Amino acid sequence: MRAAGWLVLSVAIAAGFTAPVSRAAEEQPVPPSEANAPPTAQPPASTVPVTPKDAAPPPSVTIIGASDAHGVLGRDVRSAADEGMGRIVDIIVDRTGHVRAAVIDFGGFLGVGSRRIVVDWNAMRFGKIANKKDSITLELTKAQVAAAPEYKEDAPIVVLGASGSLQPLQAIQ
Repeated sequence: MRAAGWLVLSVAIAAGFTAPVSRAAEEQPVPPSEANAPPTAQPPASTVPVTPKDAAPPPSVTIIGASDAHGVLGRDVRSAADEGMGRIVDIIVDRTGHVRAAVIDFGGFLGVGSRRIVVDWNAMRFGKIANKKDSITLELTKAQVAAAPEYKEDAPIVVLGASGSLQPLQAIQ
């Protein structure tokens, strides 16, 4: 008997029979405050800009020619007398982001016995660094660099400069 009831309901739905809707629900009076109000016009969806609240403007783009700039980390550093001074292993910047100095892994043999020395950025010359094998020239002698104190992180930095060209870092208060 139950299966027959489902069959009748299925046939009624397929035939499009629906329950009658109460006319009272359709004919509700409009409140007087809304009867005289002009309809609010919604702008078309295509004119409403949709952007996330945190959307960033597009970045600027600068194109640098392949022969105009090169990376310096890992580059060999040589003196003006063509003495091997080490390799650049880090760059020191001040609080404003300006490059102040380079950390050079100096001395030793195959990394054994080497020390990290900080040299003034202005004491280095980048004239010919067209490929990875070209070195950077340092305007200091090997003896001057050997006498410099070792660089240690989280300690005051002693920067070795050429002929007093280094200006002290101004304290930001």
